[in-house]
Amino acid sequence: MDHSQGSPILQHAGMNLNPQPPLPEKKRISEGERSFGSVSPSSSGFSSPHSGSTISIPFPNVLPDFSKVLSTSPLPENPTDKHVTVKFVQDTSKFWYKPDISREQAIAVLKDKDPGSFVVRDSHSFRGAYGLAMKVATPPPSVLQLNKKVGDLTNELVRHFLIECTHKGVRLKGCPNEPYFGSLTALVYQHSITPLALPCKLLIPDRDPLEEIAETAPQTSANSAVELLKQGAACNVWYLNSVEMESLTGSQAVQKALNITQIQEPPPVSTVVHFKVSAQGITLTDNQRKLFFRRHYPVNTVIFCALDPKERKWTKDGLSAKVFGFIARKQGSSNENVCHLFAEHDPEQPASAIVNFVSKVMIGSQKKN
Repeated sequence: MDHSQGSPILQHAGMNLNPQPPLPEKKRISEGERSFGSVSPSSSGFSSPHSGSTISIPFPNVLPDFSKVLSTSPLPENPTDKHVTVKFVQDTSKFWYKPDISREQAIAVLKDKDPGSFVVRDSHSFRGAYGLAMKVATPPPSVLQLNKKVGDLTNELVRHFLIECTHKGVRLKGCPNEPYFGSLTALVYQHSITPLALPCKLLIPDRDPLEEIAETAPQTSANSAVELLKQGAACNVWYLNSVEMESLTGSQAVQKALNITQIQEPPPVSTVVHFKVSAQGITLTDNQRKLFFRRHYPVNTVIFCALDPKERKWTKDGLSAKVFGFIARKQGSSNENVCHLFAEHDPEQPASAIVNFVSKVMIGSQKKN
């Protein structure tokens, strides 16, 4: 394998004060300024044209069928501590900042939760702004006057507010008495103390609401995972490296593979590959044939898939992206594993969506058989 000298570097999330999504005030960007490391609304649930290759089927952000393969997100150290600090809110931003979910998905997540439960998502209708979806105790009077059925009223208990971004900061749109805040985190923190213009105070979550809905969702169709696999899903990702792991698997294998890749000399060459997941397994296609042409990993050889547990970022040309990997049996072996590492390439196809599909649909289906 040939190696390039000007290779990307890996950056530990611990080196950043805020490893979460870019929560400070969101700058309005032009269509041409989107990067593979930027956060962008997903095409799922939005009316925006789908970006990327026409041969790619997007990975769904919310899956109808889950197996509990991945561990749930860690809870804050002391969620019962009444002295909520800004650091605590920043640490929980991954629980309430869901840039890629649609309005309908936000309603599904919140409609059965307590008043004050909320998520913040990227707004598609107003480019560069955010949407705040929150559960309230009672529908607005205008809705009650329409004499809607009880089922319809459940959805009406999720209210939607627009957070606008200006040179002064972010604030709730249409509320002149609302102050400007320097970041989304500051806005959320203040509204968890006092409701200001909102119907009630925000409840800071201590776990991922998407994980919760996955665990409590009834199995509506035993074949839902099979149907998803028949359709398959695919997108472009950065291929980083493949590292032999002996018998090691799980998150430890992903972490160790990234440790080895980080210090490897000369650094491994990266390339953009087409990453396809189907009922047959995972197929990688190096469109430029830079490192290989095509590699296929049969479904019965893929045993684990996860994000880097240390949340390190892969950087290239000043841009950064989340790293993930899958573990597959070494060809011709029954107990030796290889960890294959990748990084996000398409901003509308986050690594978490790919990992969920591989872990909970493809691998999960195998475990049920």
